[in-house]
Amino acid sequence: MAEAPQRHTQLPLDVAGMPRGVVAHLTGFDNPLGRWRRLFSEALGTFFLVLVAAGGPMVDRLLPGSVSHVAAVVAPGIMVMAMIMFMGKVSGAHFNPAVSIGFALRGDFPWNRVPFYLIAQALGAAVAAGFLQAVLHVSARWGSTYPASSATELQAFAMEAVLTLGLLSVILGTASGAQNIGIIGAIGVGGYIALAGLWGSPISGASMNPFRTLGPDLISLDFGAWWVYVAGPLAGTLLAVGAAWLLRGPGGGTTGSLTAQGVLDPEIAVPEKD
Repeated sequence: MAEAPQRHTQLPLDVAGMPRGVVAHLTGFDNPLGRWRRLFSEALGTFFLVLVAAGGPMVDRLLPGSVSHVAAVVAPGIMVMAMIMFMGKVSGAHFNPAVSIGFALRGDFPWNRVPFYLIAQALGAAVAAGFLQAVLHVSARWGSTYPASSATELQAFAMEAVLTLGLLSVILGTASGAQNIGIIGAIGVGGYIALAGLWGSPISGASMNPFRTLGPDLISLDFGAWWVYVAGPLAGTLLAVGAAWLLRGPGGGTTGSLTAQGVLDPEIAVPEKD
């Protein structure tokens, strides 16, 4: 088997020069250290996302007029953009159960890893909401999302489904396999979140992420219209996966499988042919 090149800038010294199969095992998703690193990445990224998304309205509740509507909906998009650049190559930067499920439905992410990603995301969201409530002394319910008083739950459901359809379409179209990585993906995803929030949030809150809503709900124990923010994003995910199949055919494949597993350096994990 061919030897891995001496790439000391990208590989630890103790694996440089080892056979590619060994290097792939040490640096790939099956490495226990890498597995926990990726789960921590998902928890941390979701923490920061909910910290900003729920924190804007909670700070405004504490200090009325301090956070404008525009700032409140644009900030999560910028945060996601930063987190993709920061941790996209570690866990894939899902930070959203709809994204993990969408990648799995496309065949780019193993289903047996979805529950662990979802647990990490839920934990990060709940910790962020708990932190905000403890520090600001404002109920986390003010950081959740609810249908507008002039809208029905069904209307809010439809809005969440359509907004999530757009979000997942952007992610599936710009991601590498099952990873949100690089400038293009970061700008596309972050920009879409901000744009969707600018026009869609007055109706449903533009959550597009079940845990962005359920995190604050869990801390405040206020689960009003919770089904909207679970069923809406999941329906949008199914529509987006269907649209991706029509536009680009089935997912999966070598590149998709490798990046779905969170391989830190997919190039060295691909065995060379003899």
